[in-house]
Parts: sequence; structure tokens; C-alpha cells
Amino acid sequence: MKQRLCQAVAIVALSATAAGGALAAESADNDALGIADAKFSLIQAVTAAEQHVGGKASSAEYEQQQDHSVFEVEVVNGQRVMDVQVDPSSGKVLATAEDTADDEDREAASGSEDDQD
Repeated sequence: MKQRLCQAVAIVALSATAAGGALAAESADNDALGIADAKFSLIQAVTAAEQHVGGKASSAEYEQQQDHSVFEVEVVNGQRVMDVQVDPSSGKVLATAEDTADDEDREAASGSEDDQD
């Protein structure tokens, strides 16, 4: 089952890379371009985050934050959702925090359309 999840994440990541390639070429500010310098892959970051939290990844992305890059992985463990940051150079978990519902999440869950045009 875990292997299928990793394969699914790989397919999504590759699809996103292929689809975003044209857009990335047009934008020098695209954070995703930095992944070329990462020593660890998105799949390896997902695996590290899942093992660290003991759950299953629901989303993952490569992001530039202030002065460094990180993999941001959202992992579900029972009824808890954890945000896990993984270092793309070392593969080590840098930070873990519980993802709590914020105002936007509550509005989306309630079906509010106030902010849609």
C-alpha cells in the first residue's frame, strides 16, 4: 500500500513538473526550479515525513522560505493533520506542527461563497 502511495506521489510530481515546465520557463521567480539542486527527492521527503509522524501523506510540495528551501509535507495520522518540513539537502525533518483549521478552512467546509467572484 505504501509503495502505491509513493508511486502515486511520483506520478503527480512528474505530471506537475511536466505541466509546470512551460510556466517555469516564463517565470524566473518560480520556487519549483530550485528542486534541481535538492539532494533528496520529493518521494524521499514524503517517506521521511510519514515515518516521522507515523501517518500517510496527503500533499507535498517544494517551497522557498525566506533564506532556504524546504519540502512541505502534510501527513494524516488518525484525526490529526501534521505539517512536516523536510530539508532537501539532508533529508532530515526540520519541523513538525499540527495543522489546525483556520478561517479559510472553516469557510470552505461550511460552503461559504463570500470570497468567490
